[in-house]
Amino acid sequence: MPILPRLQRLLDEADAEYQILHHPEDFRARTTAADTHTPPAEFAKTVLLWIDGGYALATLPADHFVALSRLARSIEADTVRLASEFEMNDLCPDCETGAAPPFGELFELTTYASPALARDELITFNGGSHRDAVRMSWTEYVRLAHPEIVPLSRHEEERT
Repeated sequence: MPILPRLQRLLDEADAEYQILHHPEDFRARTTAADTHTPPAEFAKTVLLWIDGGYALATLPADHFVALSRLARSIEADTVRLASEFEMNDLCPDCETGAAPPFGELFELTTYASPALARDELITFNGGSHRDAVRMSWTEYVRLAHPEIVPLSRHEEERT
């Protein structure tokens, strides 16, 4: 199974242009970026969040961290927290933990994306496992994932 079957179905049914990248098994976005020869700013990691009683996906560059308070202000939420591994497994049962692709509609979740990802032409992300990634244009990703683009991250060099 190269990528999550329902992700592949979504991409193929939309006639998306994409590339599947097989790589050594790894569990960190920066390592996967290196293994797929992707600059960290172009590798999108997916983070599952709990927001005011519901769940959502946040997509941000590998060299960024989720800025929970920034996201809460951006979407006018009262409470935002990272979801646990147990919650991830419940919501994305056909994905390896931490390898969900940034397409919330696959899991009936809202997708938020950092505007930092729009700075580059390409985006690469996990395809549901820690061994396979997908690369496509940012424009194609936005067309298919319909993310709400909001400030939600900070670069690892930023203090707050």
